[in-house]
Amino acid sequence: MEQLTLTTPALLFSAISLIMLAYTNRFLAYAAIIRNLHDKYQQNKDTVLIAQIKNIKQRLYLTRSMQIFGITSLLLCVLTMFLIYIEQNTIAVWAFGLALILLIVSLSLLIIEIQISVKALEHHISDIESN
Repeated sequence: MEQLTLTTPALLFSAISLIMLAYTNRFLAYAAIIRNLHDKYQQNKDTVLIAQIKNIKQRLYLTRSMQIFGITSLLLCVLTMFLIYIEQNTIAVWAFGLALILLIVSLSLLIIEIQISVKALEHHISDIESN
C-alpha cells in the first residue's frame, strides 16, 4: 500500500469547503422559504401550505445531516494530517478512509435532497400548467 502523506487529506479541504458553502447556501434559502411559508400560513391555514412546510422540513433536516457528515469528514481529514504528523500511519489510513465514507454519505444525502426538491418544483409546474 502506498504511503499516505500530508497532502492527500489536504486535497479534500478545498472540495469539502466548497461543498459546505453550497450546503450553507441551501440552508439559508430554506430559512427564507420557511419564514415566507410561516407568514402565509398565519394568514391562511391552507392544506397546500402544510404540505409545503412538511416538504421543506424534510429537506432542511437532510441538509443538516449533509452538513454534519461533511464537517465530520473535514475534521477527520485534519485528524488524519495530525496522525501522519505524529507518525501514526495505520490509524491515519483508517481515519482518512472514514472521512471518505462520510463524504460519500454527505453527497448521497445531497442526491436524495435534490430529488425531493425537484418533486416539489414539479408540483408547482403542474399547478401552473393546469391553470
